[in-house]
Amino acid sequence: MQNLDIKLLHVLNVLFEEHSVTSAARRLNLSQSAVSKHLARLRDIFADPLFERKGQGLKPTPRAMELLPQLRQLLSQFDQFTRPKAFEPMVSDRRFRIDLLDTAYSLTFPHFMPNLLSVAPNVRLLTQTWKPQSLDKLLKCEIDLGIACREWDERSPLHMGFIPEDLNQVTLIREHSLCLVREGHPALGKDWDLDSFLEYRHIQVIMGGVDQWLLDDVLIEQNISRDIAIEMPDFYCAMSLCEQSDLILCAPARHAEQMASHFKLTSLPMPIDFESGAYVLLWHKHFEQDLGHKWLRDLIINSVNESEG
Repeated sequence: MQNLDIKLLHVLNVLFEEHSVTSAARRLNLSQSAVSKHLARLRDIFADPLFERKGQGLKPTPRAMELLPQLRQLLSQFDQFTRPKAFEPMVSDRRFRIDLLDTAYSLTFPHFMPNLLSVAPNVRLLTQTWKPQSLDKLLKCEIDLGIACREWDERSPLHMGFIPEDLNQVTLIREHSLCLVREGHPALGKDWDLDSFLEYRHIQVIMGGVDQWLLDDVLIEQNISRDIAIEMPDFYCAMSLCEQSDLILCAPARHAEQMASHFKLTSLPMPIDFESGAYVLLWHKHFEQDLGHKWLRDLIINSVNESEG
């Protein structure tokens, strides 16, 4: 381990992100030969291949995956130690990792990305879909930010009060749910109430790894459940199916309204009362005084708030 230096750790981290020697070399402004030599040294130091070729890319070994959380933590600490007192967006080439719900992209990124591209042309955002593991990644400082859905209704296991103490949070957008049915759906010809809602089968979208909505938690309290005909991974596909069937789709209102023009669907109110939730920006307190991190947080928060105003 005496031959391990921060440059090697940085190369290892970029290989994790790019899954390619060629792409890593381009990003590091090194030759492929140089990156290959660094990888050979890392393999010798850790007595493990670290990456194995799979198709056109590199797949981390189990040992490499075991090292990843510690690697990210070490690099984050070193970055904090060496970072200048001022953050200058125009000359920064910093990378920020963000996990967020698929439905949050269209509600947030269009509002802050144009400004980011203008004032910080070399800053790069590395985004992934929010999953149950994302909260743990935030707690381990493996990602910089998260945009997740949290509830204000006390009956929800995703209540705001359950956000871990090590994380800070800001509400970006308040959100409520609505029901979608196809044009000409038989439910439109009768009184719309809970009985009508439960009369038909439903599409359930698994969002952020959560397979049960607050709606279902509230229904279970009354010993009621929906008849879920199919679970789907995204709302676009779910709306397409909803348009072609008598299935009912419950969806976040803002996201559904943005996509409404693509489908022949009619919206109906939720036939049961519960408090609306919110899209929340999350980050570890470790980054609170990080000037670059604060710049990005403020850009996102202010841009989204302006769009709401």
